Amino acid sequence: MIDSNTKHKLLSDAPVIAPSMLKCDFGNLHREVELLDATQAPVLHWDVMDGHFVPNLSYGAMLIERVRPLTDAFFDAHLMISNPEQYVDDYIKAGCDSITVHIEALPEPQGLLDHLNQAGVLPGLAVSPQTPLEKIEPYLDSCGLVLVMSVEPGFGGQSFIKTSPEKIRQLKSMISADTILSVDGGIDTSTIGEAAQAGANYFVVGSAIFSQSDYSNAVSELARIARDQTASLK
Repeated sequence: MIDSNTKHKLLSDAPVIAPSMLKCDFGNLHREVELLDATQAPVLHWDVMDGHFVPNLSYGAMLIERVRPLTDAFFDAHLMISNPEQYVDDYIKAGCDSITVHIEALPEPQGLLDHLNQAGVLPGLAVSPQTPLEKIEPYLDSCGLVLVMSVEPGFGGQSFIKTSPEKIRQLKSMISADTILSVDGGIDTSTIGEAAQAGANYFVVGSAIFSQSDYSNAVSELARIARDQTASLK
């Protein structure tokens, strides 16, 4: 079953900044992990792409499994792949703490969400920009995490879709208080405040961290902006 203490720890750390490993330097991966650990970001986010569900390729379970012994960070796998039910056990075995699949890839995800729950992995469901939230509504009670894509899935470095905060706000009203609400795509110092104000508490960030010379300063500044916006709502 889901380790509720793990989920509550993530929520208590909110706002969570989750560096997207898609943008790291794979030629120096061990050093990148050390630098990210030093930022005290609690999560490493793994964007898995298969060249079929999305028009890009990234990495798979084998790489994640090799990195797992290098850090105690929470491993959050975002599977942008077709037929995720065929591969999800590979990511469980690799040591992922949370696994998110797309409603567009698996229109009836209940069985997979239940399987992740039974395996002690936080089950997540992602929704792409053009997909209405009604598609995921029947499954929200089975999710520990829901992910709003604020860009089209498949490539890093895209611009934040301006209508995303409204979608986040709508989804926030549909989920329980202990469900993690994540946003992924185009998150930087100019957009994280909008996403936080709309109700997101978990932010996947790529270029805004990895393009900076000091990862710690980048993570701290992003968290500060999100925290300030969240505080203004209370």
